[in-house]
Amino acid sequence: MRYSVGSLLVMVAGFVSFPILTRLLDNTEYGVLGYYNTWVLIAIALAKLGGQHAIIRFYPHNADRDTYTHFSTNLVVLPMLLSFTLWGTVTAGLLFWEWSGRHTFSSVFWCVVLLTPVLVMGSFVQMVVRASERSGIVMATRVSQRWLELGFGVAFVIFIERTALSVFQGRLAAAALLLAYFTWWSFRHLRFSRSMVDRAAIVGALAYGMPLMVNEFAAMGLAASDRILIKEITGDFAAVGIYTIGYALAQQINLFMHAALSEAFVPVANRTYGSGGDEAVRDLKGRMLLPIAYASIGIATMVLAIGQEAIVALAGADKAASGAVFVITGTVMALYPLFDISSYGLLLQKRSKTVLMITVAAASLSIATNLVLIPRLGYMGAAWATVVTYGALWSLNFILCPRGLRRLPDARTLVTALGCATVLLALIWATDLFGVQSAWGRVFVGGGLFIALYALPVWLFDSRLRAILPRFRRGGI
Repeated sequence: MRYSVGSLLVMVAGFVSFPILTRLLDNTEYGVLGYYNTWVLIAIALAKLGGQHAIIRFYPHNADRDTYTHFSTNLVVLPMLLSFTLWGTVTAGLLFWEWSGRHTFSSVFWCVVLLTPVLVMGSFVQMVVRASERSGIVMATRVSQRWLELGFGVAFVIFIERTALSVFQGRLAAAALLLAYFTWWSFRHLRFSRSMVDRAAIVGALAYGMPLMVNEFAAMGLAASDRILIKEITGDFAAVGIYTIGYALAQQINLFMHAALSEAFVPVANRTYGSGGDEAVRDLKGRMLLPIAYASIGIATMVLAIGQEAIVALAGADKAASGAVFVITGTVMALYPLFDISSYGLLLQKRSKTVLMITVAAASLSIATNLVLIPRLGYMGAAWATVVTYGALWSLNFILCPRGLRRLPDARTLVTALGCATVLLALIWATDLFGVQSAWGRVFVGGGLFIALYALPVWLFDSRLRAILPRFRRGGI
């Protein structure tokens, strides 16, 4: 619940910035923003060297002081310094390349370079806190980071210049404050001892984390290669902007649904697997999949029903072309946590190389599908490529998940959710939302129908869902 509330506050920041930036920036500048945001994700994935995955997997629960110092030295401090060294080497090479006159990088590119080490350090710090299951601190820093970026970014766009560069300059201003906090936290909580430097532990952490780093990099290719390919194939930042606006709103769904759920689920699943094995994890999944299935199917239904109207209401009528992108990608993001929890299990058995092969295969399929569909359908080809590749990703994860760890929602849940969703969609499409014309009006009418024909029926039909609320009050489901 803490992760969900924190993610909700981050999502609110997204909903505040989204209509402001989409109205202040034209499609071309929004395309520049989306294009370079993709490179931020790629740079961070490379610079972390998989260290954050080793932290979450090998965190010493209930350890004494010496054990924690050993962990902190070899799995946090030294990997973080290695990441900074890699970043400094690459940055020096880029500076020399530009100084030699062989290439000139844009100002936005250098903002990406400067942001990378701060975000890498934040990832390491947050992983340590997350592994210790102190979710309040994780979400406090994440919410603060997002709202600082929002405040500075919007202020710079309004008062300096309506460009993507101003947004990144605002992020740099927020990064300066975050760097101060992360540095203070590291000196206060991360213990380093030269006498405890353990090469075997470092190598073991890298052996576990590097395949997952490559996996994360492949995941970036899966999630972000579309914007790069749209730019390279069409040569049009405006097309990138149209796609990015729709995809950005879909990512807000992913943030609220999957990101919060994954951060809460993975540490608990690791602990549960260590103490109870396969059966305990399946029981955990069973309890979680009940509300997840209803939420995922319900949100996917609403995206299909009023996704186009939501884009127009939030971004303006001139951004209506992004609505179709949001409907397709938003549906995918809404269903993602349902499949992800069902098939989670490979990492519990430390089969990170298998996870890597799955993600690389999906990323390769994504790139290939984009290369085929974008020349034919433009930016909509990238949206349909998302459906194809995520479907393949889900299928592979479920097939290769150890049999004892697989768990699907029960038939009663699926029949109830899909039945109510079908009735809701049928009425909305049959009545065209009772002829309401304004975008906000259609959104509110659709929301009212969702409550009346989906939320209330599933709440009344399934007593198990109603029984969750008292357990939430006692600390969990």
